[in-house]
Amino acid sequence: MSGCMMKRIPAVLAIAAISMFPAAPVLADEPRQTFTRAEVAGIIGDIQKIVTPDGVQEQLEIPIGGIRQWISVRGRDRRNPILLVIHGGPGSVEMPLGWTYQQGWEDYFTVVQWDQRGAGKTYAANDPALVRPTLTIERMVADAGEVVQYLQKRYDRKKIFVLGHSWGSVIGLSLAQRHPDWLYAYVGEGQLLNGDDNERVGYANTLKAARQAGNAEAVRQLEAIAPYPDTDGGTPLEKVRVDRKWSGYYGGLAAGRSSLDWYGNALEMSPEYSDRDIAAIDAGTAMSLRALLPQEARLDLTGMTTFATPVIIFAGRHDNTTPSENVAAWLPKVQAPFKKIIWFENSAHMIATEEPGRVLVHLVQDVRPFAGNDLPDR
Repeated sequence: MSGCMMKRIPAVLAIAAISMFPAAPVLADEPRQTFTRAEVAGIIGDIQKIVTPDGVQEQLEIPIGGIRQWISVRGRDRRNPILLVIHGGPGSVEMPLGWTYQQGWEDYFTVVQWDQRGAGKTYAANDPALVRPTLTIERMVADAGEVVQYLQKRYDRKKIFVLGHSWGSVIGLSLAQRHPDWLYAYVGEGQLLNGDDNERVGYANTLKAARQAGNAEAVRQLEAIAPYPDTDGGTPLEKVRVDRKWSGYYGGLAAGRSSLDWYGNALEMSPEYSDRDIAAIDAGTAMSLRALLPQEARLDLTGMTTFATPVIIFAGRHDNTTPSENVAAWLPKVQAPFKKIIWFENSAHMIATEEPGRVLVHLVQDVRPFAGNDLPDR
């Protein structure tokens, strides 16, 4: 390829062209280019930039429940139905992780990521001492309702879709029962129903896996926290950490993976988050867990079986964080205009990032049709 031709094509295409030919070896002592977090985030942000004429891409700090809370709104056509994602944890924000899986969603939905009270950007925007006493399940459900009403008003919508993940499925399911007139349908991913059953089943599965693997250290640590959960219904955070450590090691968080290092690395590259926001994640998670885990331990939504909105469950076959056998046993008792469980055979708890293609297909084929014709003209 002549130098003249090289000058006529963009640098990116030139690199692609050059890659077809053998390259000169790189010497071991030759300097390599490195990037800062901000530079990486900028590259990712540029790739996922919404450029369509009817698209929407905005981050908003909005007044919810007496404090400042943050949402991210992204979609390539603002006439698409809104999908509100309610993250898990407590405190495990999805906004800085969305870049890894939701670009396809943005062709079919206007996707809203919400950092809940005490989490992520919302944690950083408020005085933690004032927020800490307000961290209750009831307050969080009320916050979710206010977020939905805000979206209805700002984007002129009567209804939206809600997807609740893990801890967020507690908020989402409660919202679906209380305000079915606000929702086209509810999607539960890693649905949490009963705190005691969730911990008991997950712990038993993890201990069984450790014993079958002959992992003496894992067995020792797990047996040391027995009884788990405590007989008085409590679930001390220190015990939860031991359980989650080994559950994650045996693929109960992400199938086939022994850690969530990839998850943490993805968060740090987020174009949605500043360095200050990244630094706030751990502090917000710690505060949220200590305040909300005792409430979650006493939680029981298994009696919540009557809904006036469709209920769709995304269940990871290998999920041992919110064991899928629990929600599979509950769903047959549910009365709803429509109900369905969709199994993800290669996923555990992090379904959206583990099987992003299949999640997109099911959102489009099984969820979006419930919006029907109740959309602005195209």
